[in-house]
Amino acid sequence: MQLELFGWLVVGLLAGILSGLVVPGKSARGCLPNLLVGILGGIIGGFLSRELQIGDPSGLLGAIVIAFVGAVIVRLIIGAVAPPNQT
Repeated sequence: MQLELFGWLVVGLLAGILSGLVVPGKSARGCLPNLLVGILGGIIGGFLSRELQIGDPSGLLGAIVIAFVGAVIVRLIIGAVAPPNQT
């Protein structure tokens, strides 16, 4: 069970990092925010894939793709509701 949890943490981190490269802005950057965005993205991506009847991801690559799509959605939502940076 610990290996499964560790695997999903790695998938979440990778999805968070990849989504940070795609979505512009400065919100939710760093190791822990990327991990949290990626995990939340995995949850949202998994929910959407089941609701749209795409199916459950099979293997590591499928899990990363689903989590990446969800993480991009999470970052776009964060960017839409976050106040603009004041420098």
